Amino acid sequence: MRVGVVLWPIASWSQAREQWLAAEDLGFDVAWVYDHIAWRGITPWQDAYTTLAAAAVETSRIRIGTLVTSPNFRHPLPTAHAVKAIDDVSGGRLELGIGAGGVRRRSDAGILDGVEWPPPERADRLAEWVELMDLLLRGPRTTYEGRFWSVHDALTEPGCVQRPRVPFAIAGTGPRGIRLAARYAETWVTAGASRPGVSCFDAVRDQLSRLAEACAAEGREVRTLLRTGDPDEPWMDSIEAYRDLAGRYAELGVTDLALHWPHERSPFASDRKVLEQIAADRAS
Repeated sequence: MRVGVVLWPIASWSQAREQWLAAEDLGFDVAWVYDHIAWRGITPWQDAYTTLAAAAVETSRIRIGTLVTSPNFRHPLPTAHAVKAIDDVSGGRLELGIGAGGVRRRSDAGILDGVEWPPPERADRLAEWVELMDLLLRGPRTTYEGRFWSVHDALTEPGCVQRPRVPFAIAGTGPRGIRLAARYAETWVTAGASRPGVSCFDAVRDQLSRLAEACAAEGREVRTLLRTGDPDEPWMDSIEAYRDLAGRYAELGVTDLALHWPHERSPFASDRKVLEQIAADRAS
């Protein structure tokens, strides 16, 4: 199982740099960063792509990526240029996590222009954004007229270091999101339960069944990433709890995990010693 960590873009780079280097030294496979304008009142909140560019220079082995970028405030064309640049700087270690974005009060879209799009429109925007991003990153020249975004004779050659483009990790647990992941993603992302009264494990089991059907229809297979953090699952309580949960989800078919670097001012406060034990356990 591939295990990554979500790092926090909340400190000056002189401080954040140590987390990225530590994640690599501990042997984690991927270091992810949330891509927002603001998140749950935690400040300061640094730009995800600038952070990834710095991390690309400082690290040498660990893969890096967004978890996730959304259409809420990023146009596909300048985002594609940033993605290509970071993929180049990192030597082909970038993964692009993509999702529809949230609808909580003061979400990215709400902060930007005061508009909170309803779920159907967010799904429409995500589908169009992914389709256009796929075209732009494959290049070399793209013209596209969409409902939400358009580009005219956009040049993106020579393209990404990774061919035919950087891998997509698409988050989506509804029927449209799962079909979108089956068509475009190398990895499908879930945070587990989205309905009260349904356990994370049961929700993921149902989602994986629907993903398998969608992948069969597309004639493709994708990896499956669980972004841990469900309050009912004690991932970071102890090494024993981690082993139990990781084993159960691996049997279910989950191929990737995203743990959270401990942060006391977030919902993911935990003991860093447990994270270090998880890293050591994987290396043994």
